[in-house]
Amino acid sequence: MTKADTFVSGAHPYKLSAEIKFIGTDLLVVVSGGDAPHIGSVAVALPRPSLHNRRIMSATSSVYNLPGHKDQVIAQRVSEALASKLDCTVVVTAGFHRDGISREGIKRVVENADKLAQKIHAALKRVKRT
Repeated sequence: MTKADTFVSGAHPYKLSAEIKFIGTDLLVVVSGGDAPHIGSVAVALPRPSLHNRRIMSATSSVYNLPGHKDQVIAQRVSEALASKLDCTVVVTAGFHRDGISREGIKRVVENADKLAQKIHAALKRVKRT
């Protein structure tokens, strides 16, 4: 694992890619895909004990959505999943665009975002962060 790596989830036209980079012990993740990758939303997630069971880690996030964009679901899900599992601050930028995407297509993109977070976590849980 280097300081910056790329991960992929799904297949065209719903494929998502993520570039990751550690900034100290914090993690920056750039998620993009579709016909016009961009920055549509930014989420910052911080780990914290779960409100239901303090022995389990969860995360709290803040999301900034650029006008006209709906990428917040991707940014928030990926940032919270990684912050709670890696116990670090995670910033995710997300931008996926596909003209005329169906509800089923959106569902597949969200599923790919969840799988992307799982792949990143699986790779990073074995890495010593400095």
